[in-house]
Amino acid sequence: MPTGVAMRDARDQLFDAAERVLLRDGPSALTSRAVTTEAGCAKGVLHRHFTDFDAFLAELVRDRIGRLDDQAAALRDRAGAGTLADNLADALTALFGSVAVAIVGLVTSRDDLRARLRRTTPTGIPLVTEATAMIASYLTAERELGRITADADVDTLAPTLIGAVHMLFADRKGTPPETEAVRRTVTTVIAAVV
Repeated sequence: MPTGVAMRDARDQLFDAAERVLLRDGPSALTSRAVTTEAGCAKGVLHRHFTDFDAFLAELVRDRIGRLDDQAAALRDRAGAGTLADNLADALTALFGSVAVAIVGLVTSRDDLRARLRRTTPTGIPLVTEATAMIASYLTAERELGRITADADVDTLAPTLIGAVHMLFADRKGTPPETEAVRRTVTTVIAAVV
């Protein structure tokens, strides 16, 4: 993009470009030059909106965490409808079928980024921590409706589900797991409390 031409929604365009680079080439390829080239703008555009590249990456992760709010609300709204296994499998597939797996790799591979994110997410892995809370909230709603046992430990079930399904999606370059594999994993994890 030529100098002096205003970029509409520069922040969102830069975030979307970063996601494309991250998904296509992985965390090690994510540089300010790669992002601005992908976005079709001068490198200075990124630095006009963010103090440095790690500040940009931290805001990217926070933005993607913020998107979980809508997913969490939609999942809670499904409490009492459909099957638990289907609701959880659909939510976890949507979560890990997106850029989430790549963002987890990004966060774990960059010490400075993790340090910045600790200011707002002091424990756990950012994005995974919020996704775990989303699943725990849904399981709590289902427990209140009596669809899982009253003694179900949702604070253990939620991270167990996140971890088990994350492992199915962890091969960023491989074929995503089939829907049935995700449902089978979810069904196994929740079997004792249904």
